[in-house]
Amino acid sequence: MKSISKEELEQATLLVHRAMNPTPAYAWPLLAEAAGTEVWVKHENHTPTGAFKVRGGLVYMDRLKRERPGVKGIVSATRGNHGQSLAYAARSIGLPCSIFVPHGNSLEKNAAMRAFGADLRIQGQDFDEAKGHAADLAEEMGYEFVPSYHRDLVTGVGTYALELFTAQPDLDAVYVPIGLGSGISGLIAARDALNLKTEIVGVVSEHAEAYALSFEAGRPVATNSALTFADGMAVRTPDPDAVAVVCAGAARVLRVSETEIADAMRLYYTATHSIAEGAGAAPLAGLMQERAQMQGKKLGVILCGQNIDRAWFATILDGGMPVVK
Repeated sequence: MKSISKEELEQATLLVHRAMNPTPAYAWPLLAEAAGTEVWVKHENHTPTGAFKVRGGLVYMDRLKRERPGVKGIVSATRGNHGQSLAYAARSIGLPCSIFVPHGNSLEKNAAMRAFGADLRIQGQDFDEAKGHAADLAEEMGYEFVPSYHRDLVTGVGTYALELFTAQPDLDAVYVPIGLGSGISGLIAARDALNLKTEIVGVVSEHAEAYALSFEAGRPVATNSALTFADGMAVRTPDPDAVAVVCAGAARVLRVSETEIADAMRLYYTATHSIAEGAGAAPLAGLMQERAQMQGKKLGVILCGQNIDRAWFATILDGGMPVVK
């Protein structure tokens, strides 16, 4: 993927800020107490869709309406946040949007996508199977198939990183979850565009380790399953372009357990009264895993989203663990 310039990120930021305000970044004292060092939280749970993905959807749809005004509609696959972002952006320009999710997907994310105007279709046993059905419909209907990883999406979500690094340019490291890779790629793009030295640390679930395996191998490595309650990271097949960006720009990719993710969700709630979905809490889980070696450093964590079903969140707050089938 061609590198993204500071000017492109600034233009994308102007576009995104027409639809939403910049999200806050706070250094919560109880998080600092728990981690033993200064921690800045980038609150991407404070967007119109409750997750960072909306930024990429807005930039992608802006380019599409300018370059292909005759497009009949869009179709994509998601576990929820990508689909909400596309439905939100498509509705703003009056374009039909069909979204595929797998069976067993979050009921509340499904409801949110429908509320934003998506034609929601439930097919496949996981994200990768749902993506295949989405591609079939795009061909059948003549719709634009929107992938989960694309330069426009990376440029859009990179605006959260530009906001963060502009406010806190001296961060020693930032922890970020990896689903299909747009979030970490946007962070790397902004870091490089601003010529900063901040370490970028990717975080995956140990049950969805495709990007950790790919980083270690220096090439895409798929897995047979991705059974994690952190559905935003439940990816079996990594994107080759994303793998290249992560391999070139990340310092390391950590694996965290389901227990560590749940602990981080509870810590977010008690320390900040913020709701974090599994993927949103994974960066904090990664930081806590490394807290002994990160003492005295100024750190950032990306709380990328808050969209978790009420029943699962209640179970986690009560000290339990969601059952994933």
